[in-house]
Amino acid sequence: MVLQVAYVAISTILPSKYWLRAGVTAGALLIVHAFARGPNTSRERNLHARTVIITGGFTPLGLSLITALARRGAHIIALSPYPLDHPYPSVLIPLLRSTTNNENIYAEYADLSNAASVRDFCTRFLTGSEQRLDAIIFGHEYHGIGSLFGLGHTKESKVATEETRETASLATFLIATLLLPALLVAPTERDIRIVNVVNPFYAAAIPTFASDLVSPPDLSSASVFYLEGRRALRSIVLTRHLQRVLDSLPNRAPTKEDKAGSSTDSQKECVEPRQTAHAPSNIVATSVSPGISRKDTIAPLFAAERDMGHWSLFGFVLYYLLFPIVWLFSKTSDAAMQTALHVLFLPTPFKSAFAKISASINPGSADNTSEQQSTVDPAVFAAEEVLKPGALYRECAVVTTRIPVPSSLAPAANEAAQDNADKKGKGKKKEGEKATAGSETSPPDDGELGGEALGRAVWEWYEMKLKVWEARFKDEKAKSDDKTPTQTKKE
Repeated sequence: MVLQVAYVAISTILPSKYWLRAGVTAGALLIVHAFARGPNTSRERNLHARTVIITGGFTPLGLSLITALARRGAHIIALSPYPLDHPYPSVLIPLLRSTTNNENIYAEYADLSNAASVRDFCTRFLTGSEQRLDAIIFGHEYHGIGSLFGLGHTKESKVATEETRETASLATFLIATLLLPALLVAPTERDIRIVNVVNPFYAAAIPTFASDLVSPPDLSSASVFYLEGRRALRSIVLTRHLQRVLDSLPNRAPTKEDKAGSSTDSQKECVEPRQTAHAPSNIVATSVSPGISRKDTIAPLFAAERDMGHWSLFGFVLYYLLFPIVWLFSKTSDAAMQTALHVLFLPTPFKSAFAKISASINPGSADNTSEQQSTVDPAVFAAEEVLKPGALYRECAVVTTRIPVPSSLAPAANEAAQDNADKKGKGKKKEGEKATAGSETSPPDDGELGGEALGRAVWEWYEMKLKVWEARFKDEKAKSDDKTPTQTKKE
């Protein structure tokens, strides 16, 4: 009886002659949604006792990442732009601890729009009793800045939003450079990863990105897609150049001969540094584009977030009217984080090389840890996917991006590289040409993401803007300090 009533009701709403068309349409929509959602990572990794710092931890993507990593046992430090007694950290952190059964989730205050606050956090971490750090996830630059509606259309408002974008990028650069010394002194067998999460509009800035470094564009005529894409591409090129710097450093675990001769050769090394073999760096920096998500990408574009300071009633209503289309072509935060998890779970070239050496030297070892895989046949690694250092990942795969570089940038980089080579060549001659090939030399220009020329130019841009940013806060602090005694006297 119930089935008959249901059949009559369905037939009344949708006649049976349209059922085939409806089924094909529903199947096509599901395929489109599955394609837009993207793949899930097929990798897994035990993160117990690993310390991870996450910026943007209280954004939708950040909360999803914290939950996923905490369930795998990670020790998480989430940087909060809100004071620790604010409802976000004070309520969400205990809730995350209870839902993930992980008590090692902490929030640390760091206002990423304030250079002094960023330095205070890094100082606290570097001077603390526990300085272990296995991963840094820069997730605060993924959330969109600027919208299609509401604020951000006058020249003054575009300048303000562009300053916000630059400040977020500078916070990434400052944290990375301040914490890098702690990563470099970590044991060489430790697997350390730096993950820079960027928005999906980087392709919009590729044609003119390099030339805009030389002559910045007019903000009044630039679209929000281009400005967001330029910020993302700038972070991508920075991450690639950071990996070049890391790969140029000597990185090799000390052998028994090194340990035996360390006491007798310590005085000799002050005059003549010991040459170390060049191996893949145990610090791997990668960029991740999670794709288009509803909360972090679409909602900011429509100015549909009340708590982000640029809310638009028209954009808010339009967002929910178009939500079925938004749902079809965009991702949830859980789907968006899959690529970030993929680069965190993949084995690095350093670990693969370490495992190959362990397997060849001691194939019968009983130490079968998941990290070293010492008894695995080395032939397995040939077919295994390995994390590509400095690469851009999207949809759990490497994205090959070519950025045109103007001739005005290439000669300067070539001259600087030639000067460094000449200086190193003279130093080698003075030492009697005892240096081995490949040690203490800069890596060859691979041409990826604009090559050495563009990477150097972007790095210098960050350094220049960072000086201006920090100088501005020093001036503001000096003015406030000058006013304080006068106010005290009046009181």
